[in-house]
Amino acid sequence: MRVSKYSFALLLAFAVVSTASAVAQAPAPAPAQAATAQQPRAELALDYSYLRSNAPPGDCGCFNLNGGSATFAWTLKPEGHFALVGDITAAHAGSISSSGYDLTLSSYTVGARYRFKVPQPSLQPFGQLLVGIAHSSGSLVEGQSPATANAGAAFAANFGGGLDLRANRRFSVRLVEADYLLTTFDNGTNNHQNNLRVSAGVVMHFGEK
Repeated sequence: MRVSKYSFALLLAFAVVSTASAVAQAPAPAPAQAATAQQPRAELALDYSYLRSNAPPGDCGCFNLNGGSATFAWTLKPEGHFALVGDITAAHAGSISSSGYDLTLSSYTVGARYRFKVPQPSLQPFGQLLVGIAHSSGSLVEGQSPATANAGAAFAANFGGGLDLRANRRFSVRLVEADYLLTTFDNGTNNHQNNLRVSAGVVMHFGEK
């Protein structure tokens, strides 16, 4: 069922008024309680991910992959800046170049995240560094480069950051995340690939700080 923009506006207005009314009616916490208010400590982000990857050595062109990622983060201590992070990303590209090769690229990385404090509490920028393994399959590695011995598991590193917009205590919107994803599959030349990953999605918060 399609909802018109007027219906959507009315629903949004109702939600805002209801939230404001609930806040107004809630008793104000004591100073000591306000300072120690519990906040979600864990989060799970589900994102759409776009990757820009370089073609095999000797080819100039790059190609695009589309897929998704799931990222789990756990804050190390209440109100802390640092969190442990685990990320799983899978993306696919079909008909790469005129040869029609396809590629599925997956990465499994873990590491640390640093959350920056900004004056606007609803905005949450962060930076992170993760390392792990990458897996590749498809005719690009199985057909063109069957000698790629480490296609099943190669070292990978993921470095970048992003910006979340807090909607409420349980949900945030990941406005953007941009990462440099390095993979080290054998290619007979330099044995590494440069990938740009751009993601956006929703973040769910769990637990208490």
